[in-house]
Amino acid sequence: MRFQASSQKGSPHHGDGRLTRATAKDKIFGASFAERERRAKRSHDRTIKIAISIAIVAFLVLSAALSSPQARDSTARAMFVTTVVVDSVGDVGQYSSIDIDLHDSIHISYRDTTNSNLKYATNESGAWLTYTIDHVGNLGGYTSIAVGNDTTSYYDAGNSTWYNATWPRAPVFISYYDISNSNLKVADNGTTMRWINDTKDAVGMVGLYTSMAADSLNKMHVSYCDQTHQSLKYATNASGSWQNRTVDNAGSVGLWTSIAVDSNGKAHISYYDNSNSHLKYATNAGGSWQNYTVDASGTTGTYTSIAIDQNNRAHISYYDIANGNLKYANNTAGTWANTTLDSTGDVGQYSSIAVDSNGRSHISYFDDTNGNLKYATDANGTWQTFTLDSTGVVGEYTSIAIDSGNNRYISYYDSTNGNLKCMGISDPASVPIPEFSAVLVPVVGVMAIALVIRTGRRKVAGSESVKKEGDAE
Repeated sequence: MRFQASSQKGSPHHGDGRLTRATAKDKIFGASFAERERRAKRSHDRTIKIAISIAIVAFLVLSAALSSPQARDSTARAMFVTTVVVDSVGDVGQYSSIDIDLHDSIHISYRDTTNSNLKYATNESGAWLTYTIDHVGNLGGYTSIAVGNDTTSYYDAGNSTWYNATWPRAPVFISYYDISNSNLKVADNGTTMRWINDTKDAVGMVGLYTSMAADSLNKMHVSYCDQTHQSLKYATNASGSWQNRTVDNAGSVGLWTSIAVDSNGKAHISYYDNSNSHLKYATNAGGSWQNYTVDASGTTGTYTSIAIDQNNRAHISYYDIANGNLKYANNTAGTWANTTLDSTGDVGQYSSIAVDSNGRSHISYFDDTNGNLKYATDANGTWQTFTLDSTGVVGEYTSIAIDSGNNRYISYYDSTNGNLKCMGISDPASVPIPEFSAVLVPVVGVMAIALVIRTGRRKVAGSESVKKEGDAE
């Protein structure tokens, strides 16, 4: 190719009037081939430096994130949530209580407000079925359910031998308030579906704020309020026959009771001290009944719920009336400690707590500000809160239970539609976060290598492009 000699002074050219090949390429491509190679090399060097810088930053970030105990001990999870309307016939679902049997079937007791009845629902057959348990009078206030074992031990005195017996199904026990007669009642279906309803305490106005628990021998333990004497009472058939006693009568006490039984068959009760506006706790774990003040910081301690972990330590969720907050207390360290879990709006009423097989706590509660069902857990090592249902006014009368796979189930009242709802919360296969040394080197190494390879490819592509452009002449 020939070019007309430039008449511009100082333009480089040969004596025959032709531009040099390098100068011609400068005119066409803006830089010589060698210069393009030098630029590509400088770009490659810059990218290598960037890759090293990113690797250093990644090292520092991962070091800070993974070196904390919370990060090392936590599990990456994503919750799967499913919701079903269990009963929508009339206005149903207030005072709901949930428990799960050893076969992971769900059992719920609740009040039918339309008919003033005690009702019961279960998915034991594979589908949800509902039953009216007691309909004589105005019934079903403050229901509480506990499911026993379908395998129990008994002693044959004739042979001086203990035997295990397996029943067709687990017995279900429900304590509730007889509003018509102001009595404490208990419904028991034994090992069949034949329900028997009995009055267990009829002395005065008794049975409000009742709570039921069953021990490993299928014995029942019930806490409740004696409104006539403003005291906390306890009833049990652990000795073979029903007996009741006053546990605390110091002032006006015994409201919002909740009971749990430990592995030794000992009872633990959380309740509200109305005289002093404090959260209290009572137990017979030491042989005789002892009462303790758990939280005396202002007006606090209503809507209590208690659970016992595998170490027989107590966990309590409750409502801070003064501040409208959800609070939590435990004695896992040997002494009581409490903390605020949620303070966003007016939250914490109708709280219910359960502890999983890993010793982690799960709490369902009501967000009164927004009319939502909320959930709090420390399953990942730190406390987190979630809104689970915000369709209408939902989340009053919550109750939570956990199955053998640590899946959580919450029964609650849909106030907008007057329905009983049940929500299941499950996790996919947990993905444990590896230890710092196991994850840091591979991650940083892969990042750096990927950047270098990508840059090398760009360099080769760029060089080949320039070479082709030069060879086109």
